[in-house]
Amino acid sequence: MIKPKYLLAILMLFAGNCLLAQSVPSWGGGADQKDLSFGFSFSYVSNYFKIDKSPNWRAPFFDTDGTQVTSPLKTISSPNSQGFAVGFLARYRLTDHLETRVAPSFVFADRTLSYTFEDPSQNTLKTVQATTLDVPLSLKLKSDRIGDFRAYVLGGIKYSQSIGSKANIDANTAPIDKHVKNISGYASYEAGLGCDIYFEFFKLSPEIKLSNSLGNVLMHENHPYSAPIDKLSLHTLMFSLYFE
Repeated sequence: MIKPKYLLAILMLFAGNCLLAQSVPSWGGGADQKDLSFGFSFSYVSNYFKIDKSPNWRAPFFDTDGTQVTSPLKTISSPNSQGFAVGFLARYRLTDHLETRVAPSFVFADRTLSYTFEDPSQNTLKTVQATTLDVPLSLKLKSDRIGDFRAYVLGGIKYSQSIGSKANIDANTAPIDKHVKNISGYASYEAGLGCDIYFEFFKLSPEIKLSNSLGNVLMHENHPYSAPIDKLSLHTLMFSLYFE
């Protein structure tokens, strides 16, 4: 029969070994041991337009033949619209705490504009259909690693290119049925924060990022929904999971 003091010593030794084993940081698939590594991402996207109106934006719209198409406008707004993105990640280590990365992704997220008129029957929502290829280039500044966790901030620029857009899709429609369109390519600046969580065979990085377009993304046209707007800027919130 094992004496209690020996049993206690064995239990303490076993517990100490378990604690020591748990304190060993996870390998994370070796991503941080390489200068160059790759991964993929899934993202939730929420966006809306910031609207700069034309000086006479409330005026009713008249067709080229002088026919009044709409009553005077009361409001133009842009509700939040949701979508998703899937992408690819390429990361290059500059120092232990600084890296650069490019993360091209296909973004499937429409945008919405809401118009209210003095004649309520003319109130409408206009969806700006958009599928884009986004190519962001970012610098990522990382904290020291604490166990299996490391926080970071990042910032950079992004170029977005529309895919499959048709500028003349409504060329033969009446002014009241026209669509609002965006330019095919535009740049944005972005900033975000996140954390690296290390597992045995991979690294998971939840990240939240804000981006704002540079310049005007509106394609100006002479119809009731484009003419009242002087400038559109796109604001995007993206929550992503990166697997590396």
